[in-house]
Amino acid sequence: MQNTSKRTESIYARVTPELKRQAEEVLNQLQIPMTTAINMFLQQVVNTNEIPFKVKTARNPLDLSHLSKEEFNHEIQKGLDDIAAGRTYTAEEVKNMTLGE
Repeated sequence: MQNTSKRTESIYARVTPELKRQAEEVLNQLQIPMTTAINMFLQQVVNTNEIPFKVKTARNPLDLSHLSKEEFNHEIQKGLDDIAAGRTYTAEEVKNMTLGE
């Protein structure tokens, strides 16, 4: 007798607790289980051969090649001011922000 049940695979993703909580809150209001939402996302990727929403940076990254000397110096001064004011991140914090850990 042939087994007709569909095989499934598990996906493990690391997300921040706050992101998970917020997503669960929205999905609960929509009465959609997290697994179903993830399956919907993946199916849309397959169906459309793209991510089902526009992906872009929040702002254009600074392009140093297009800055005048004054603009460049201003950007450097902003960085120095941030350091002086304690607005800094450790390498570990930058890694976590970048990788979403």
